[in-house]
Amino acid sequence: MDLITVSGPPSSGKTSILLKTIDHFIRRGLKVGVVKFDCLFTDDDEYFKKLNIPVKKGLSGSLCPDHYFVSNIEEVVEWGVGLDIDILITESAGLCNRCSPYIKGIKAVCVIDNLSGINTPKKIGPMLKSADIVVITKGDIVSQAEREVFTMKVQSVNPKAIIMHVNGLNGQGAFELSTLIYDEKQDVKTLEGMTLRYPMPSALCSYCLGETRIGKKHQVGNVRKIDLGDK
Repeated sequence: MDLITVSGPPSSGKTSILLKTIDHFIRRGLKVGVVKFDCLFTDDDEYFKKLNIPVKKGLSGSLCPDHYFVSNIEEVVEWGVGLDIDILITESAGLCNRCSPYIKGIKAVCVIDNLSGINTPKKIGPMLKSADIVVITKGDIVSQAEREVFTMKVQSVNPKAIIMHVNGLNGQGAFELSTLIYDEKQDVKTLEGMTLRYPMPSALCSYCLGETRIGKKHQVGNVRKIDLGDK
């Protein structure tokens, strides 16, 4: 089984891209499964069900979605292996832009859209910087010049990644993406002992444990203060 991790900011077009790409996998006779990770709500699993492919969703709720992902990914792999599928795709939204749900040795895809702002690539951390493939969406809405400038911004952040444009509406570029992300030689049976490409966001403070009151006397644990200079 080949495992592929897909992430990106909310509403960047991840699900649309995956639907178009999975369609090409199905045409090749490959069995695909999807696990959707999100925070509070998602109905994207219904779109995958319409393709008659196995799908599960996990909602992190009050937990950091990145920590929720890494705490459950081993069980997700076991689920995929049990179904004897060829390709297992996990999709997660980088809600804080600091997320890093990538694993060493596992194909990592980051989806980002042209409408997010010219400096957005610099604002996204390991989710973009450590990806193998960066997919840029919504290029049909902006000019050619804007597409080229945005691509250069992405390249400056992650010069090693393959950068490509895919249209989530008409599927242009999805076939090329399907040939890049699938490795038929890959055989993932377990993630036991494998490591993340980048450490998780670190936080264990009073607010993590349910504190709602504001003030220094209520702040304990891993707390970072802003430097405002001399008062």
